[in-house]
Amino acid sequence: MKIRIIVLSLAFLATAVFMARASKPEITPIRESLSEMPVQIGDWTMQSSQTIESNVMAVLGVDDYVNRTYLSQDFFPAHLYVGYYQSQRSGDTMHSPLNCLPGAGWNPVKRSHITIPINDKSAIEINRIVILKGLDKQVVLYWYQSHGRVIASEYWGKIYTVLDAVRTNRTDAALVRIICPVAGMDTESEAFAEQQAIEFAKALFPLLERFLPV
Repeated sequence: MKIRIIVLSLAFLATAVFMARASKPEITPIRESLSEMPVQIGDWTMQSSQTIESNVMAVLGVDDYVNRTYLSQDFFPAHLYVGYYQSQRSGDTMHSPLNCLPGAGWNPVKRSHITIPINDKSAIEINRIVILKGLDKQVVLYWYQSHGRVIASEYWGKIYTVLDAVRTNRTDAALVRIICPVAGMDTESEAFAEQQAIEFAKALFPLLERFLPV
């Protein structure tokens, strides 16, 4: 009986703490707008910037975003999208590319996690998918990022959102996605596109702390 009372008391206390924090406005650190993302990222130079249509923005619910195409020194393209959510309390939450890409006609045919080194001491685990639309093929790398934390799993992202809401009264987070085209249907072309996407991700990652608060 005493154990049950203690458990119930702790549950009521946790609920009270959560409700108290939830009633307060979220305070997020000052950051730079994603529109200030450099036009030069490593050896990659911005070729174009695309504006997302208002009806799509209404579905995405992002508070800030960057949607650009960069070219390497060898003119290989990498498409970058970063969508930032200042708060996920009011129903606007991050959308998995696995849900969005099929709506645009792209069929995911491969899915895995890969680990890429960021510097000599650390690495990040991210998602890798291969998508097809007719004869077109692309490699997609993406991850969720919040408060300096990189997450591959959408489910763990939601769990951390709840935990951060309780602990720090913050639910801000971002989706980072990189897409590179595959020139042919052979494995070598796919591997080359993946390596290009990885190199772009490695050049991009150190810059993100300016735009995604830790």
